[in-house]
Amino acid sequence: MQENWRTLFSHTCSTCFLLLWIFVGFNEVEVVGSQQGIPLSVVKLWASAFGGEIKSISAKYSGSQLLQKELWAITAPRPGTNSSSEAGTSLKGNSRINPKSSAACPGAWGETGAPRGNPRKHGESVQTAFRKRLLGPNLGASCPEKYKEFEKSVRVEEIDGVKLVKNLAVKMEEMFRRKAEATRRLVEAAEEAHHQHEENPELQYEYFNAVLINEVDEEGNRVELGGEFILEPNDHFNNLSVNLSLSVVQVPTNMYNKDTDIVNGVYWSEALNKVFVDNFKRDPTLIWQYFGSAKGFFRQYPGVKWHPDEHGVIGFDCRNRKWYIQAATSPKDVVILVDVSGSMKGLRLTIARQTVSSILDTLGDDDFFNIIAYNQEIHYVEPCLNGTLVRADRTNKDHFREHLDKLFAKGIGLLGEALTEAFTILNDFNQTGRGSVCSQAIMLVTDGATERYDDVFEKHNWPERKVRIFPYLIGRESAFADNLKWMACANKGYFSQISTLADVQENVMRYLHVMSRPKVIDHEHDTVWTEAYLDSALSQAYKMNEKGGPSLMTTVAMPVFSTKNETKNQGILLGVVGTDIPLQELMKLIPKHMLGIHGYAFAITNNGYILTHPDLRPLYQEGQKRRKPNYSSVDLSEVEWEDKDDILRNAMVNRRTGTFSMEVTRTVDRGRRVLKMHNDYFYTDIKGTPFSVGVSLSRGHGKYFFRGNVSVEAGLRDLEQPDVALADEWTYCNTEEEHEHRHLTQIQAIKLFMTGNRLHLKCDRELIQEVLFDAVVTAPLEAYWTGLALNKSENSDKGVEIAFLGTRTGLSRTNLFVPADQLSNQDFLTAEDKEGVFNADHFPLWYKRAAEQVPGTFVYSIPFSTALENKSVVLASTAIQLLDDRKSPIVAAVGIQMKLEFFQRKFWTACRQCTALDGKCSISCESEDINCYLIDNNGFILVTEEQTQTGLFFGEVEGAVMNKLLQMGSFKRITLYDYQALCREYAGSSDSARTLTHPFSLVKWLLTELVIFLLEFNLYSWWNVEFSVKAQRPRGKTMMVPCDTEYPAFVSERTIKETTGNIECGGCIRSFVIQQIPSSNLFMVVVDNKCDCNSAPPVTMDPIEIMYNESLKCDRLKFQKDRKKPESCHPFHPEENAMECGSATRLSGLLSATLLPLIATAISR
Repeated sequence: MQENWRTLFSHTCSTCFLLLWIFVGFNEVEVVGSQQGIPLSVVKLWASAFGGEIKSISAKYSGSQLLQKELWAITAPRPGTNSSSEAGTSLKGNSRINPKSSAACPGAWGETGAPRGNPRKHGESVQTAFRKRLLGPNLGASCPEKYKEFEKSVRVEEIDGVKLVKNLAVKMEEMFRRKAEATRRLVEAAEEAHHQHEENPELQYEYFNAVLINEVDEEGNRVELGGEFILEPNDHFNNLSVNLSLSVVQVPTNMYNKDTDIVNGVYWSEALNKVFVDNFKRDPTLIWQYFGSAKGFFRQYPGVKWHPDEHGVIGFDCRNRKWYIQAATSPKDVVILVDVSGSMKGLRLTIARQTVSSILDTLGDDDFFNIIAYNQEIHYVEPCLNGTLVRADRTNKDHFREHLDKLFAKGIGLLGEALTEAFTILNDFNQTGRGSVCSQAIMLVTDGATERYDDVFEKHNWPERKVRIFPYLIGRESAFADNLKWMACANKGYFSQISTLADVQENVMRYLHVMSRPKVIDHEHDTVWTEAYLDSALSQAYKMNEKGGPSLMTTVAMPVFSTKNETKNQGILLGVVGTDIPLQELMKLIPKHMLGIHGYAFAITNNGYILTHPDLRPLYQEGQKRRKPNYSSVDLSEVEWEDKDDILRNAMVNRRTGTFSMEVTRTVDRGRRVLKMHNDYFYTDIKGTPFSVGVSLSRGHGKYFFRGNVSVEAGLRDLEQPDVALADEWTYCNTEEEHEHRHLTQIQAIKLFMTGNRLHLKCDRELIQEVLFDAVVTAPLEAYWTGLALNKSENSDKGVEIAFLGTRTGLSRTNLFVPADQLSNQDFLTAEDKEGVFNADHFPLWYKRAAEQVPGTFVYSIPFSTALENKSVVLASTAIQLLDDRKSPIVAAVGIQMKLEFFQRKFWTACRQCTALDGKCSISCESEDINCYLIDNNGFILVTEEQTQTGLFFGEVEGAVMNKLLQMGSFKRITLYDYQALCREYAGSSDSARTLTHPFSLVKWLLTELVIFLLEFNLYSWWNVEFSVKAQRPRGKTMMVPCDTEYPAFVSERTIKETTGNIECGGCIRSFVIQQIPSSNLFMVVVDNKCDCNSAPPVTMDPIEIMYNESLKCDRLKFQKDRKKPESCHPFHPEENAMECGSATRLSGLLSATLLPLIATAISR
């Protein structure tokens, strides 16, 4: 009975499954029918045929399988040994390449090993020959007692991030310390030279003027101050012609070259030449050393000729540079009061605006400010910031400059209320502890004061006088000068009168010397470090490398004081000395091989601004490389934007040591592609500086390192082969510290170091041992590639052009299968190809992308060039990975470059495959009824029938299909943010434009403009137009302005291998099939072409500007991120001589006499 029930149940189940199968089958038939004849099986056949063919080509010519087998042979466990290994332990059974065993055992590496180049026996595989090379005669068999030692030669180690970042910080500290010591020697020499010098108003002295050297007049005679100055090209200074024995002196255009103060200063500062030269001998990594005088001249070493800018002038004034201002003064809170009463109309208001703008130029990232305009009422220039101060960063200062244009004059000026408001702000803000908590000042820009307002000062500032008052009297009238000067003298400030636009800068700068008095009297030589910047002085001193563009630097600077007893209480600042440090020097200290493929190091300032980070983009391309307006104040949170709570940033700003981890989205290939990973961050401070340094390691393969040893002789032999190169920007040996080593290549330096011929050459022994190991392990590829190249039956159509390899130690090998002049992409693997080679801050793009592919698969792409997309080649690369339990370090990546036409031909050939017995295929890519595409995992087209679409994003061509793929989950949209973006903004036409129809009006207008022009400029600088002023207010054209943008990136879903879908387009059903190409990152997309879906909007990758409403803008202005205040503060000193408090500047009598009649005539008409 039970048997019958069992039989019946079995039949019932079978029947149910059969019915279910039939039902599903009918549904499938229905779907296929709706797809209008695109059978999935045919597309799968095409994809399989192409995938097999292209992987076979890629694996064959790249040598990936050979290298993977060699890696397995080296690390494979011997019989009877335990194959498991923890981090830091050995991989068993690799006794063949230990240098210690070689020294102990006869016949090992370096003694009787067969020399490189011995031919293989007939029929002997490359692998077998390589194993014989590794083993050598009697190696291993004659040394069983060394077996345990052999086991230690090849191992997988986990990177200790804490140890790594601490070691890096120590190296950076030492490098910064050497630069600071060089600067201190300059301070001592300058102060001693000035102490010994007696001012001589009659002194005549010929010096080398940076602009005039080697210049001759029309008759061929040397111009004054332009003596013969020997200049020779020097590769350490970007091949600029310099003089390593002497410095040159640059004098601002609006100053007289032979002014008594300048001549005396230049004379005594000649003593610095000896120290400049000595510093450079002690530390050959130094670049520019200089002294910026308080009198305005700039002494620079090595000597170099300066060239005017495109306007024919040199507007450089060292006293405006951040390094000068930071070293000269302490951090400060400043309120600027601007008189906008009716008497300030016209030229006075113009001068007032420029005065305020110049004051803003003197404020740095450690300073805080606000601007208040006053007449009968108090008007905050930015109403949103009522009653507070903001940091004086570039963004905030530019924001206030825009508002200055909106000021207009009317009414009467009530200065008392404005002063009271300014004192209140400074006091309240200081109480919060958010400002500088150091010096305080009120800048008063006005055309007069009818009283002294001593009641206001008595209430808010006396007797401590913590707030200094700096009045700027605008205009030629002196009726109210006494009141304003009294305010300055009674409040430890300085009074200045500004009559013309040309007087603005010189008068504004004077307040800095007053603010520096306490520091000078204290004789505190505070060492200051600037944020990363591109100094405009260098662009005028020489033409930068047009290919690489200007490089970022930081400056270490110290103030120079007068040490003469008779001037001690005056606190006389002589100037500031400084030394530039290219951030490339920092990059050279980073052990890139330890950070791995996606790892990187970065550093920030005490304000959270980036000093160095691989995602910092200071330049933009528009004809030529230009600086972004706010490039020097990019916050860490703007590149590590996934850290929404600023945990990492704030910890580093506060100089802590610790760790942090988060999921991140990293873009590569200029933002077109995206990689998602989990990063671990390790950070600490750099002693003796305001900087902190961090390293980021990606989890997984990024945290493990494969180590091995070979004999020095074997390693050097393989390293010196012509197909081997080392990363240009990595430091294996420091060839910069000694002049005698500068001519050495890295490989030459390694050989000298490892053979003991240069004991004083500083090299990274650990890195060198690893690179020698890589050279030996990858050596079989040279013979393998050579064999392929010599085989005439291989690559007959020269479709494969280059094979290449890269290892984690920066070693690369290349092999050309075609002559170099026949390469389709000449830039690949050259210095021109920044993304394709090892750089100081990143691995090659093809290496990065291969590392994120499934092991054993290839990643294919068409490389993007900087100007026009290079659509002539396809790159294929794959990672060579050690699969060892949980740890899978990637030891290398290999790949090939092939012609795009060759790659596409293979695709179209595969698409002719057919399963029909009669050979009549149901569909064909040659048919007009379907469109066939080959796209990559980021949606970029590699193959299409329409050649102009090659390289485009698929969504731009097939918007409807891409939208459907996104809906179905085959592709994912990832939203990214760019806080360093630039957007085009249209600047309206000039508001001063007007219609001049009447002839007399035209004459009157020209005369008035001439009078104003003559009033605005003095005799020495009438032609030195401040082009920067005009640049701030461009009219009638578009300009690039900083903005925030969001933009999409797309990536395929790895778990979905194939998908079919339908799209409705105006009542017509359009079908498509997407099928993954096996062992690749590619997808074949076949789309029915019978329906017109052109009305569907394209899916683009265009960025969209993030628009902030007024409320959000205000919140962003008010919000202040954490910052670490400078430790040094010198707000005032009891011995300070406050009676040195200013004087008025007047036009010369001759100029006044000439202009007054013109003014009267113009006004009367």
